[in-house]
Amino acid sequence: MPTVLLDRELSDKLRAERAQLGLDRYDEIWEGTYMMASMPNNEHQKIVSRLTRILEEVVGENQHGDVFPGVNVSDRYPDWKRNYRIPDVAVFLPGTAAVDRGSCWQGGPDFAIEILSPDDQSRQKLEFYASVKTGELLLIDREPWQLELYRLEGTRLQKVAVGIPGGDIVVSNTTGLQFELRRDDDADADDRPLLIVGDGKSGRTWTM
Repeated sequence: MPTVLLDRELSDKLRAERAQLGLDRYDEIWEGTYMMASMPNNEHQKIVSRLTRILEEVVGENQHGDVFPGVNVSDRYPDWKRNYRIPDVAVFLPGTAAVDRGSCWQGGPDFAIEILSPDDQSRQKLEFYASVKTGELLLIDREPWQLELYRLEGTRLQKVAVGIPGGDIVVSNTTGLQFELRRDDDADADDRPLLIVGDGKSGRTWTM
């Protein structure tokens, strides 16, 4: 349930406590509004970890790009803390238009991933990601399981592909990776589908 906290002193105290305890890692600020996020569950973190490792193997090796399991992305600098988002995974390729400011990236990643959680507002981030010129964004929805690939076209991120369990393969032009949801032959219909990631160039595949 959303909560609006109007007491400035209490708000500052809560934010300081979260920072001290390390609970603010995924908190964001949307045009001056503090967005407090709960800690992602284990499945969410496993997917982030494995996708980061895969992208590091495919993109990060040999200085072909920078891969981050969460990083500050803003549309401004130096006052970036007034407006920033933290994608679950972000990839910046050589020659990216984004600028590495050390504390944040000013400008969007060439490829980003957001994994949806209950009460998640990742879809509300699309306009921001488009405004900072994020090249591609992969949304992984888990209720129900679905892949959504968005690609920057003009000033908007347009949905260009959808993948459901047993459905189409979603292909990222930016990374060359292919994403697919597949049902295990021995699994029940309600079981979590397998997320298959393939590298079209090398032919390697990963299953999670």
